Amino acid sequence: MNSNNINDNDNGKDDQNVLCDSIYQRRSIRKYKKDEISGEILEKILDAARVAPSGKNRQPWKFLVYGGEEKKEILKKMRAGIKRELKEPLFKDSKRLLPDADNTLRIMMSAPIVVFVLNTNGVSPMETIDMDGRFTEICDSLSIGAAIENMLLRAQQLGIGSLWIGNTCFAYKELTDYIGRSGQLIGAVALGYPDESPDARPRKKLKDIVEYHIG
Repeated sequence: MNSNNINDNDNGKDDQNVLCDSIYQRRSIRKYKKDEISGEILEKILDAARVAPSGKNRQPWKFLVYGGEEKKEILKKMRAGIKRELKEPLFKDSKRLLPDADNTLRIMMSAPIVVFVLNTNGVSPMETIDMDGRFTEICDSLSIGAAIENMLLRAQQLGIGSLWIGNTCFAYKELTDYIGRSGQLIGAVALGYPDESPDARPRKKLKDIVEYHIG
């Protein structure tokens, strides 16, 4: 894929949709059409992640894009990890959560593209880190969350459905061994043309989540 197709100053002005629409219309999509995403659209989504804010401008992210046979291979590793977790759990409560992880894997298999997201400054959650490292990890995780949110909103603008995925944690070792890169696997994002139009999920009222301390 030729990254030269994307202008680093591209700000989405070619689209009629406004940011506010994307924020309120975005949904988590779990059913996808088989239509492929063009390289141009995919890179617009990824470029939105690139310009996200990051603490101390560390830009602690790496986006690994999988599709086709390559996607099938890495998801085989995720399946193996889920099966291993069932027999040899690393998480205390994983048995209750694995059916949902297995369903997430099915969704990932149906999506044309899955983007795995790494914290390039991070380490495995199985490793012990000092307090300075922990605060850096928290800050970098916030930055990566902003980058992923940018991806989701840009995808919405471009008519692409998305699902933000955290169930990669149950196959952490299998996935990171396969990826073969240093850093911390944060999660993944499934992308594809939506084959469903889900209603908005219930949300807490603003008055229940905001406190004003002004004056």
